[in-house]
Amino acid sequence: MYERVIARRALRGLLVYLALVVMAWCTLLPVLWALAGSLKKQGEITGTGVLPAHPQWSNYRLVFEFVPFGRMFLNTILYAGLVTAGQVFFCSLAGYAFARLPFKGRDVVFLAYLGTLMVPLTVTVIPQFILMRTFGWVDTPWAMIVPGLFGSAFGTYLMRQFFLTLPAELEEAAILDGCSVWQTYWRVLLPHTRSAVMVLAVLTWVTVWNDFLWPLIMIQHNSISTLNLGLFWMEGQYTANWPVFMAAALLMLAPMLVVYAFAQQAFVRGIATSGLAGR
Repeated sequence: MYERVIARRALRGLLVYLALVVMAWCTLLPVLWALAGSLKKQGEITGTGVLPAHPQWSNYRLVFEFVPFGRMFLNTILYAGLVTAGQVFFCSLAGYAFARLPFKGRDVVFLAYLGTLMVPLTVTVIPQFILMRTFGWVDTPWAMIVPGLFGSAFGTYLMRQFFLTLPAELEEAAILDGCSVWQTYWRVLLPHTRSAVMVLAVLTWVTVWNDFLWPLIMIQHNSISTLNLGLFWMEGQYTANWPVFMAAALLMLAPMLVVYAFAQQAFVRGIATSGLAGR
């Protein structure tokens, strides 16, 4: 009987690992295919060979000749960095208020704010465009930074759920020590939310980095363009040179891999402890 239980557990573990291997392979296959394609010649793309006969490292150099890749790279880092900083600050501030500060109508206001998650992005694009045009921010960096700077419903929900998991004794001790509401938030509670902050920062960074629709509407010049928009323009202005396009896509992917490599442990820990399952 005991041997049968051991065999059953071993089989279950084996099936789990097989499923994980299949999922990992399905995820990595497009990246590996793009890596191999970025080193091929144009004529080899439609061939049956998986690996390039003679790796063409010059494809990566051609990316910088087709578009001002370096400038677009810095633009994207600027936009993603500023929006991420704003999201972390304002979402943590709002999350602290909804979780810790009692005020009339708090839960109603929070539920109404959370309900904005159900509004599709396409519904708000035109009003936002009209607003940016009214301010004179179309085709300026402000249109890329300001709309996402002041927090989001998801980020506020994430931070609120994490603040709810912190013990009330921390706040009580801070009040006894004479801390104000701001000092309690900034010096006492916020340092304990590092994992949730890392989750919010990584998700926001990836979202801004991969955004295509909003830059397509707002930006018309290469000098303030993002990488996604630059890749789109490169495809429209030149003959479809797929190896160069794949090289550009991999160069765009590289910073995301670096960010995840440094933030992996904190990101996973934040997902596990941020209370996303509800409370």
